[in-house]
Amino acid sequence: MSDTNKPSEVAAPADTPVVAPEPVTATAPAPPIESAAKTEALVTATTTADPATAATTAATTTTTAPTTEETTADAKPETAPAQETTEPAEEKEASPLAQLWEAAKDHAHPEIWGVPLADPANHIPSQIVFQKYLNANDGDLVKAKDQLIKTLDWRKKTDPLEVVRRMYSKSKFEGLGFVTTYAVDGKEVDEPEEREIFTWNIYGGVKSIDETFGNLEEFINWRVALMELALQELNICGAIKPITAEYDPYKLFQVHDYKSISFLRSPPHVKSASSETIKVFAQNYPELLKEKFFVNVPAIMGFVYGFMKLFVAPKTIKKFHPMSNGANLAKEFADSRIAGLGEKLPAEYGGKGGELKTVGKESFLTAE
Repeated sequence: MSDTNKPSEVAAPADTPVVAPEPVTATAPAPPIESAAKTEALVTATTTADPATAATTAATTTTTAPTTEETTADAKPETAPAQETTEPAEEKEASPLAQLWEAAKDHAHPEIWGVPLADPANHIPSQIVFQKYLNANDGDLVKAKDQLIKTLDWRKKTDPLEVVRRMYSKSKFEGLGFVTTYAVDGKEVDEPEEREIFTWNIYGGVKSIDETFGNLEEFINWRVALMELALQELNICGAIKPITAEYDPYKLFQVHDYKSISFLRSPPHVKSASSETIKVFAQNYPELLKEKFFVNVPAIMGFVYGFMKLFVAPKTIKKFHPMSNGANLAKEFADSRIAGLGEKLPAEYGGKGGELKTVGKESFLTAE
C-alpha cells in the first residue's frame, strides 16, 4: 500500500557589470591606418551605480577588453560570483505500495496469483495484489510486508502455477470441486462488478475418506489447484481498475456443501486436512473472499469453526454463513448487481441453472 520540503537555496548574486577604467587620452599622433587595423579598438563600457538599472545597463553594453597600455593601476578586478550552496534535500518516504514492491523485487519468486509483479505505480494488477495485503492487515505495512514475503516463499516452494496444471486422481477428487462464473446477461465481460465467480467444495461427495484425505500433501495441492483455477477466472492479470481499502470487486464466493457427509466423528486426517487448508489459504490468499457459505451443515462444523477462529482474521469470520438447508442459498443473492444471480445457481441450491458437473470447471483429473 509525506510531502517533503524543497531544499532552501542561497541564490547567486545578479551578474555584476564589468567596470572599465577611464580611457587614457593619447597625445601621440594617430598611428597609420594599417597599424590601427592591427590594434584592438577601444570601447568605453558605460556603468551605473543605480541597482534598479544595473542589470539593464549591463545587458546592453558591449565591452572590449583593454590593452595593457590602457589598464590603470587603480582598476578594480571583476568580482567573482558567490558559489551556489544548497542544503541536502530530505529523502522522500516511499508509499506503502512502493515499499511492498521493493520487498517483492528482492525476492527470488516473481509472481502472486498469476500476476507477474511490477511497479504498482504503473501496473494495476500489481497494485491490486499489494493493496490486498495492506487491506488484510488493516494498513499495517510491517505486517503486510511480512505476509507478502511469506506468500512469496510459499509460492516459490509450492509453485501453484504448476500445481494447477497437474492431473489428480479421478477416484479421489472427481465431483468434489468446481468453479463457476456468472456474468450480466450471461456474457463475457471485463468489468469486475458484472461477474461473480464461485468455488464449490462438495465434501459430501467424498467416496473414501482415507483416499481423499489420507495423503495430506496431495489433498492440499488439489485444493490449491481449485483456487488457482478460480483466480484464472477472476483475471486479476487483466484488471483495469485499481482498488482501495474500501473498494475491491476482485473477490470470490465460496460454497462448502456437507450434504450426506459421512465423517461426523472427524477422523484425525480429516482434521489435519481442514486445519492445513485453513492455514494455507489464510496466509497466501488474503482478501480474495467475498462471502463463504457452509450449506447442509452437520455436527462436523464444530471443529471446523474452532480451527477457523485460530487462523482466520475476525473480520473474515464475519463473512462465513452456515446454512442447514442448501436450497436456501439462492436467496442470499437478491441484492447482487447481476440480475437473477440466485436463479443462475443449480437447482439443488434454489436456482434454475444447470448442475455443477455440466456448468462448472474442475481440476484436471485422470483415471490413474
